[in-house]
Amino acid sequence: MDFNRELDVTGLNCPLPILRTKKALAEMDSGQVLRVLATDHGAPRDFEAFARQTGNHLESSTEENGVFVFLFRRK
Repeated sequence: MDFNRELDVTGLNCPLPILRTKKALAEMDSGQVLRVLATDHGAPRDFEAFARQTGNHLESSTEENGVFVFLFRRK
């Protein structure tokens, strides 16, 4: 999937990945896609909850070589 912006929060632990993702999405237009790279082991659970709470759609959640890759579509 194509994305409009990428945010690398690898090496950061909760709550920083969520806070930086929230800030990045706030700067984007509705319908745009943000790709987030994270290494925090709690990230999959945290980002699923974040999507439910904010209404931003979690398009996909995968892991590639120890790095979690999330695609969010801005509400």
